[in-house]
Amino acid sequence: MEFMKYIDRLLIKPLIHQISRGKSVLLLGPRQTGKSTLLEHIEKDHTISLVPPGVRQRYERAPSLLSGEILAIQKNMGRRPLIILDEIQKVPELMDVVQDLIDKEIAQFILTGSSARKLKKNNVINLLPGRVVSMRLDPFIFHEASYEEVNNHILYGSLPGIFTTDAPEDKETDLKSYVETYLEEEIRSEALVRKIGQFVRFLEYAGLESGNIVNFRALAQEIGVSHTTIISYFEILEDCLIVERVEPITKSLTRKKLTKSCKYLLFDLGVRRLCAAEGIKMTPERLGQLFEQCVGLELIRNARLFGNCKIRFWSDPNGPEVDWVIEKDRTYIPVEVKWTDSPLMKHAKHVKTFLEEHETAPKGYVVCRTSHPVQLDEKITAISWKDVAQIIPDFLTVLSPT
Repeated sequence: MEFMKYIDRLLIKPLIHQISRGKSVLLLGPRQTGKSTLLEHIEKDHTISLVPPGVRQRYERAPSLLSGEILAIQKNMGRRPLIILDEIQKVPELMDVVQDLIDKEIAQFILTGSSARKLKKNNVINLLPGRVVSMRLDPFIFHEASYEEVNNHILYGSLPGIFTTDAPEDKETDLKSYVETYLEEEIRSEALVRKIGQFVRFLEYAGLESGNIVNFRALAQEIGVSHTTIISYFEILEDCLIVERVEPITKSLTRKKLTKSCKYLLFDLGVRRLCAAEGIKMTPERLGQLFEQCVGLELIRNARLFGNCKIRFWSDPNGPEVDWVIEKDRTYIPVEVKWTDSPLMKHAKHVKTFLEEHETAPKGYVVCRTSHPVQLDEKITAISWKDVAQIIPDFLTVLSPT
């Protein structure tokens, strides 16, 4: 990819805050979301990248080498150094050494990773509480960098390298390279699946079905594998930070049957389109479907960054459904997404039903392409997609008005 101008990331302030508290940080994020670029703007004492094969093999042969090197740095500096260890999942055996150095207050670390799979396998995630703060860097949110037209988010996503590339044909080339290099080849090199051809076909279906409620058995029949294989494929994508899993709200005092199956969203809409082998010409109906995913991804990213909320959805197979529901402390905010620039009360009917059945829900939203907010009724507001970032902070203010 071409040289990329730096755009400030909102995660940098909470990251610096945790470092100033003396904490170490595990910074996870899909490839090319800007982890290394972000860390260039952090004051540190030493950086070790585990990407070069020679470096990786050296530590694989003797993980204890890291301890001696860090002790030498500490002795030379006369204080606890801040060490960046890039792509830690490539040598998960180093985590025992890192844990020991943290426990003995010899060093402070920022560990980066583009996959949680090996870290889970080696039980690293369970070592984190109290020792390491886990953070996540996603593609750009609207508040960091946004196209003027939402169609560009739908077609090209918001990976930093793609966003800062001007020519559409170059964006397309780079997205294709991402899918081929960072998805298919990474899965192949990690030997995560036995039959790569089946997995590549699954990846196309995952792109096409992104944002829909998943029927594992139907998808298995389409691809010609068992439904347990489909489940394992989704687990691989989730562990590699390629999909977001969204759980439904399943409890209701008024409805006997709510959907219990989850939704999976590919983490970036440009990557999704290339996985699905879709072009840039789309019907309004398809744009509306992907607009729903665009808003969903934005809510998920904002929830991680600002509110520690959960994003869910609400669906009665025989009745209403709400695209996205923000949940915190058992309180809900329903959010419906509509491909319209003239929001009316009819667009909010399922939000209204949800609010009637969940009396503690303080308000609801319709996110659309309106140029200005529209009050649809006392508790429901229609807002522009550009203003999605205001929803979660407003929700948190309602929960904790002080």
